[in-house]
Order: sequence, then structure tokens, then C-alpha cells
Amino acid sequence: MTTPGRRAEMFVAADRDPRVLGPATGTERTLLVDFLAAQRATLELKCSGLEAELSQRSVAPSTLSLLGLLRHLADVERRWFRQVMAAQDAPPRFSSPSDPDGDFTGAVPDLSVVAEAWRAWRSEVAFAEDYVAEAPHLDVEGHDSWRGTVSLRWVLVHMVEEYARHNGHADLLRERIDGATGV
Repeated sequence: MTTPGRRAEMFVAADRDPRVLGPATGTERTLLVDFLAAQRATLELKCSGLEAELSQRSVAPSTLSLLGLLRHLADVERRWFRQVMAAQDAPPRFSSPSDPDGDFTGAVPDLSVVAEAWRAWRSEVAFAEDYVAEAPHLDVEGHDSWRGTVSLRWVLVHMVEEYARHNGHADLLRERIDGATGV
């Protein structure tokens, strides 16, 4: 259990926080990439120091867990960067038409499941980072069956929003597991 503090304090001491304060000026790409990197780092931080506990559910009957979020975000990264932007035939890793919530329902307290989720998420993040770095501009387009034509700019903004929303869930899930709070 952590010592009492304000929720707005840092999750870890500033000198141990892997998130760095990025630039407040610069190109649009620089700012978007930095915001997304900070959101990804926040998810990783909220999951840090846990293994099987990552699968702990929020409250019955919900299947929401930190491990489920990690698996879900691996699939989200894969969808937007591999499928939509790079036009790869890359089915989701954890969900499927027959199990659309497999990213959450398959989040079980098994260390091999946890390890696979981390491998998948890191692999998808690395692909996305490379894709963005190599893209000639933010107006590169992809086609999505849900949204139609989307730009890389839109995908980056959407990914920041996706992580920010789920990092809010991660705050509550982590607090339920061991009382840790903070941004």
C-alpha cells in the first residue's frame, strides 16, 4: 500500500518517472508523437511491478483488467497502423469475430499470457513508431471500414485519445490492486 497523497501527484517519484516532459513547441508530428509516447509510457507505468495481478478484474461482472487493456491496446495499435495505414493483412492478436472481447476475456492470471501480451504490445508499438517515423507527412491516408479514409494525423490524434481514455481506467484498476494512485 502506498502512503496517502494527492491523486494529482506523480505515480512515481519524478526522478524515477520514465515519462519525460516533451516539447511544448515544435512540429505537429513532433508534438503528436510525443503525446502518444507519453500515453504509452503511462500505460506501461500503471502496469509496472505487477504480473498475474494484471488480470484482476475491476468489479463483477466486468471483464476490465490492466491485462485486458494491454491486450486491447496491442490490437488497437495493430488495427490502426498495420491494417489501416500500412494496408497489411494483420488480424487482431487477441480478439476475433467469434470472440470479439477476447482481448479482455482471455486476460487470465497466467504468466505466459502476461508475457505474450507484453511482447505483442511492444511489437505493435515498435511497428507504429517505425511507420510514423518513415511516413513522408501526416496526410498519408489509409482506408478503414469504420471511418472510411483517414489520415495519419487523424490516427495519431485518435490513438492519444484511445490511450488517455484507457489510462483513466488503468488509474482505477491499479488503485484497486494495490492502492497506488497518481498521474
